[in-house]
Amino acid sequence: MELRLESVTKVVGKQTHLYEMSLDLQAGLNVLLGPTTAGKTSLMRLMAGLDHPTSGRILKDGEDVTKTSVKKRNIAFVYQQFINYPNLTVFENIASPLRIRGGLSKAELKQRVHDAAATMQIDELLDRLPEALSGGQQQRTAIARALVKETDLLFMDEPLVNLDYKLREELRIEMQNIFASRDAIVVYSTTEPVEALMLGGTVFVLDKGRLLQSGPVLDVYYHPNSQRVGEIFSDPPMNLLPARLEDDRLYLGGDHQALASSHMRGLPAGAYRVGVRSNHVTFAPTAANDIAIPAVVTLAEISGSETFVHTSGDGKTEQSSFRVVAQLEGVHQYEPGQAVTLHFNPDQLYLFDDDGKLAAAPQRVRPEGAFNG
Repeated sequence: MELRLESVTKVVGKQTHLYEMSLDLQAGLNVLLGPTTAGKTSLMRLMAGLDHPTSGRILKDGEDVTKTSVKKRNIAFVYQQFINYPNLTVFENIASPLRIRGGLSKAELKQRVHDAAATMQIDELLDRLPEALSGGQQQRTAIARALVKETDLLFMDEPLVNLDYKLREELRIEMQNIFASRDAIVVYSTTEPVEALMLGGTVFVLDKGRLLQSGPVLDVYYHPNSQRVGEIFSDPPMNLLPARLEDDRLYLGGDHQALASSHMRGLPAGAYRVGVRSNHVTFAPTAANDIAIPAVVTLAEISGSETFVHTSGDGKTEQSSFRVVAQLEGVHQYEPGQAVTLHFNPDQLYLFDDDGKLAAAPQRVRPEGAFNG
């Protein structure tokens, strides 16, 4: 099964919601990743037939469905909000699309509902009304109603964004198994890089209505084709610092230097932007060729088992003016104004050219965790 978008655009009034883009989506999981207003929902609505493109066309298995109404498409859509019928039980909420479609015996309908409810672990709640459910249970009901249709196109527009952290983690794991067992095109939108990494599949990185990069999730994560993709596919966003290459040496923060890593050698000498993910910034040496740069703490955020330390350079020169966030494991106490030394391992640094395009990427390693790659 394939869904192809050819040179589609979406213009509303004088505003361009989607600039010209082409995508190929195959059976399996397809993740739309981008910040708010990136165009994810607009794109999903075109794919689903809820809206029509201003230009371009949409093909499903080679058939042009650009102007085919959503009623004639075999789709299911799950939204951010818990959209359930308040006067219907969980059973009837899940059964509603099957009753509308018709053609099933009572026994078949009952079995389909119970199977979908069991998949979402709400089979013991079938007699309850939505008002008696928690937020997580309500969203599970909405997802079960989408799954029960057994469509060949399933759209999920940030379905976990309104749930608490624990529920999001549980449902992400469950949905990995659900997606793996379905022979359908699943389109899942999110603003969270960690969610894209956990779900896997193919990712399409969007920003301000433009498609920036697409490919297998880990390929795009390890090789962002631009500094903007690197920022979007990192949480916190990838740190960017001015740098220069001279005689196979990399200079950061002014005159702080180290031998350039193998992935940087052969590049023309000159100015670059270094990209480094926050978990690769440390306050102590990690390798013999670390680059050590003095900085000052501006803010320390303790988040569960991690501490995000915001720092800045002295700003006396363009090279020494920077802001860097370090992600440290554990709970650490740092005060604004406190002097620290940032350590950068050249083997973990990205280089981007003046146009923001990727010039060099670190050798890919197996991640130990969501952002430890």
